[in-house]
Amino acid sequence: MLTGLTLTEARAGLAARKFSARELAQAHLDAIGRLNTQLNAYITVLPEQDVLAAADAADARYAKGEAGLMDGLPVGVKDLFCTKGVKTTAASKILANFVPPYESSVTARLLDAGAVFLGKTNLDEFAMGSANITSAFGSVLNPWKRKGDDAALVPGGSSGGSAAAVAAGLALAATGTDTGGSIRQPAAFCGIVGLKPTYGRCSRWGTIAFASSLDQAGPMTRSVADAGLMLEAMAGFDEKDSTSSNRPVPEFSKAVGKSVKGLRVGIPAEYRAPGMPEEIARLWEQGIAWLREAGCEVVDVSLPHTKYGLATYYIIAPAECSSNLARYDGIRFGERQDAPTLDGIYERTRAEGFGQEVRNRILMGTYVLSAGYYDAYYLKAQKVRTLIKRDFVQAFEQVDVLLTPTAPSAAFAQGENMDDPVQMYLNDIFTVPASMAGVPALSVPVGLDSRGLPLGLQIIGRHFDEETVLSVGGALEAAAGFAHKPTLHAEAGV
Repeated sequence: MLTGLTLTEARAGLAARKFSARELAQAHLDAIGRLNTQLNAYITVLPEQDVLAAADAADARYAKGEAGLMDGLPVGVKDLFCTKGVKTTAASKILANFVPPYESSVTARLLDAGAVFLGKTNLDEFAMGSANITSAFGSVLNPWKRKGDDAALVPGGSSGGSAAAVAAGLALAATGTDTGGSIRQPAAFCGIVGLKPTYGRCSRWGTIAFASSLDQAGPMTRSVADAGLMLEAMAGFDEKDSTSSNRPVPEFSKAVGKSVKGLRVGIPAEYRAPGMPEEIARLWEQGIAWLREAGCEVVDVSLPHTKYGLATYYIIAPAECSSNLARYDGIRFGERQDAPTLDGIYERTRAEGFGQEVRNRILMGTYVLSAGYYDAYYLKAQKVRTLIKRDFVQAFEQVDVLLTPTAPSAAFAQGENMDDPVQMYLNDIFTVPASMAGVPALSVPVGLDSRGLPLGLQIIGRHFDEETVLSVGGALEAAAGFAHKPTLHAEAGV
């Protein structure tokens, strides 16, 4: 079925005229119609006539031999990217009716490359969460099920809607954003590939901000080659973003399949976390063995400040969140709640517009930035962040990439861990350090746990060396041969 293709396969099929972009788009619209009410992966589905018109335009370009890099490929867009004329909510009541008059740089690049947008995918409110349960538009359901258990599982967060849509066949690929693991962790939970590029590789302009020094857009796909292809379309310098890096964009799609013989793979001792499930430890050892068989040299390394990563992240990210979300006051931005006084408008607008998790993080961030606490918390956290980044730089003097688990567990059930915020935050323990350092990191699905749920391994690389990360990811993908499909999938005709 057309909904089970990779981007690369679909692109080849369109070029060979095996099917049309209209047929490809219609198959995905039909799949969304069948499954989205169960999964809640999309907040907004674009009108059918608009989607098919974009597909027809792609077919016309193929007929003329003028097809772009993503021409005719149906993708989902995380509802954190502003899309001109299409509602953009950040999964929050406070932006429930916001229709941007402009297009984000990342989505504009995808449109220029010919991508066909299907709709806006669900997420944790303002990208704050690890389970996709904080959305004002309802939780997203992971399309996977445990063996012998019908419990509803979380897809991970914050890009859980994108991950669920790609895994279930409701999009060939989707955009995500990663602040502390929000592409990689849901990719692992849903059995797909997720790539967080180097900070600055993709423009942040037009992407609703959570933590500006950490947020980075990236692709969520079914294969490592697809991640390279999509990143090629998304990346590039943008003068509208002061943090955008003015570097050429390599042909990332050609990195997959290159020999990895002789590459040095670092195994950081600090990622052998106490209490790590035996299944994940075994899979990590298997991943090491696969890369060794592919000709890589395995080297033990140390990232001594990794243990402070999570605590540092949960000071810096809420501080930046507090600053970024100050604009949503009902006067400048956001759905206004009326009250007799100006202070009352602010209070009611923010109390009713923001969900509990967002309010928690704003309060936490405001506290660490307040007089008397700024030096003790925020300034110290920034110093530790510098040490974390230095650890990675020093490690990459010895090795080419690092290999670690992506997440400390497989997907858990909705309702589990919800009364323990610390346990929820621990979901990001393996992904946060790479975000703090700004280095690229890729999650690749490599196996199933004893209950039939996907598990991923993470490859971390040097700044702006996504090509090596993708090459090693491709070798790992080929060795693992992961071809499992979730219980709820468009191909199953559910």
